[in-house]
Amino acid sequence: MHLGSLWILSFPLLFSNIDARAPPGPWDGFNFAPLSRNVRPKALHSSGGNVEALDQLVPPHDGSATLIGNGSYFVLDFGQEVGGEVSLTVNKATPQSSISLSFTESSAFVSPLHSDDSCRAVPTMDSDGVQTLPFPLSPGTFVQTIGEQRGGFRYLTIVSNDNNPVTISNVSVHTTWMPHWDDLRAYNGYFFAHDPVFHDPDFLTKLWYAGAYTVQTNTIDSHQARQQPCPSPNGWANNASGGPVDGPILVDGAKRDRNIWPGDMGISSHTEFVALNDLLPTKNSLAVMFSTQDPNTGSLQYSGPPINAKGSDTYIGWSLIGTHNYYLYTGDLDFVRLVWGNFTKALAFLEDQVDSTGLMNVPQAFSNDWGRDNGQGHNSAANAILYQALITAADLAARLGFTDLAASYIANATTLKSAYNDLLWDDTAGMFRDNPTSTLHPQDGNSLAVLFNVTNQQSQNAAISQGLTNFWTDIGPLNPELNDTIIPFVSGFEWGYMLYTNLSVQSTLLEGFTRNGSLGYRAAAGYHFDHSYTSHSHGWATGPTPALTFFVLGLTPTSAQGATWSLAPMLSGLDGAEGGFTTSLGWFGVKWEIRDTKLMLAVDVPESTRGTIQLPGTGPIHVEGGTFSILPEDGKLEIQGGNYTLIQVL
Repeated sequence: MHLGSLWILSFPLLFSNIDARAPPGPWDGFNFAPLSRNVRPKALHSSGGNVEALDQLVPPHDGSATLIGNGSYFVLDFGQEVGGEVSLTVNKATPQSSISLSFTESSAFVSPLHSDDSCRAVPTMDSDGVQTLPFPLSPGTFVQTIGEQRGGFRYLTIVSNDNNPVTISNVSVHTTWMPHWDDLRAYNGYFFAHDPVFHDPDFLTKLWYAGAYTVQTNTIDSHQARQQPCPSPNGWANNASGGPVDGPILVDGAKRDRNIWPGDMGISSHTEFVALNDLLPTKNSLAVMFSTQDPNTGSLQYSGPPINAKGSDTYIGWSLIGTHNYYLYTGDLDFVRLVWGNFTKALAFLEDQVDSTGLMNVPQAFSNDWGRDNGQGHNSAANAILYQALITAADLAARLGFTDLAASYIANATTLKSAYNDLLWDDTAGMFRDNPTSTLHPQDGNSLAVLFNVTNQQSQNAAISQGLTNFWTDIGPLNPELNDTIIPFVSGFEWGYMLYTNLSVQSTLLEGFTRNGSLGYRAAAGYHFDHSYTSHSHGWATGPTPALTFFVLGLTPTSAQGATWSLAPMLSGLDGAEGGFTTSLGWFGVKWEIRDTKLMLAVDVPESTRGTIQLPGTGPIHVEGGTFSILPEDGKLEIQGGNYTLIQVL
């Protein structure tokens, strides 16, 4: 069947994914996940003092090295972010021999004297210190305990604390993240594209997989959170309870905080879905957050245990939105029923703060957010989040049969949206203000307004998108809500810098950085100028992974498990892209490419599903292999699931 002129089809169909696993292909070469839980160092970074046979510790060798002299050390490079329990063999030692271990994510902080700070930030950057092996040092195998494990690092330094020689071999790390997976590379989604403009044509593919790997390293056993308070006077401990659940939880970072933060999950859970189709960590983390509910007010905590931070309307909203995201990707309505009482009380807590203006008036006590300043009052970001919480709550209420409640949530959302546009829109700037009396036009309030459809007109979206370019620098958008900050949680295009700078681990994604590219994220805003404290594997930085799937591929589930879906690829100057994701209904795959002046697109989705397709061009469309109709209101194709192709003249 066709629309307009007929075009000859010669476009290969997608891999038919019977077992709902991502098909094999060249994209597998960009998967950072290790082949085995036991990971060996890949190279030598540096050494100092007197070290014999150092090259024997890294491929292609499998021998031993000897440290001779107090202060002699060597640094092993694992080539990318790793995390878990370090083990090594002490082959020879004297009763006086002593060695210590130190860990760092960035090569900038490699030191035999101290590790990255992962538990507390101090200006001297020496709070974690080193781990000294038990004394006296005896020949045999040493293995870190769960508490001693290092959640995230790339470089391991081993230093001698005595003049007597000590011989070491078999240095490795046993990976502890993703504890419920046997095959760490068994992704259920993939993405592949060549970038014709960027200096590395594989950049987008690497970026997608870096996001996926970041979220894997942020998925930990619920009993391996970071201890609070920190060990005194120095050190770290990663054997705390992350909440009253067993199994995996989705935390903010590999090195730190190793704690559930719902705002971070507002991005990382989408990555978890498109790459892994494993929403159990999200489910467990949401259960933890609902367990923190104040029985009197209905408020939820800002974070889970052991930090147990309180006082954030926005993060309460993210817990509610996250519940809908979980349902959308899994169809697990039983979980929604289980937490529904908690959910509605938390939403009522937020709605009670809506005043006569029609906007939520955030009290100072609940103005905490991702780290920004001035989150109180009629804050635009907080109100955008409340709007989305109401819209998603209405959908959940309807699914549970509470039609009157659903209608009430929709009505309240409509009122809030009207007030948002009436009181916060600055027509001169073409952007929303931070609050009605502010001259600041924030990244978060404007980005979220577009993302959550709080705008009234498409022209506002275009104006906001243009306005946000005012914050751009060569390495990312400078955030106006927090001085000297580039933060991927609310920003746009800084990931190229993250992946390629020598300051990063070049495999997972940074928590944030500064205008000049340094690691001093939030240095003057809570991190005490401790640049080593910045996390190099932070789930809130993984937005490109779902964005590339949902927008560049253009494939998005629109109802539970993808029973309905939409396909609207954004060509973005690329010659082609392919990939997909999995739900319990099966494999959803797309491949498109541009040949001459024609867009060639292949789609493979479960036959039980139905979707809409909107292609970017205006020329005639040819469809083969699917049953479709044309929606009269917008000209989109409505098509039954299956395996088919489309061609459009651009």
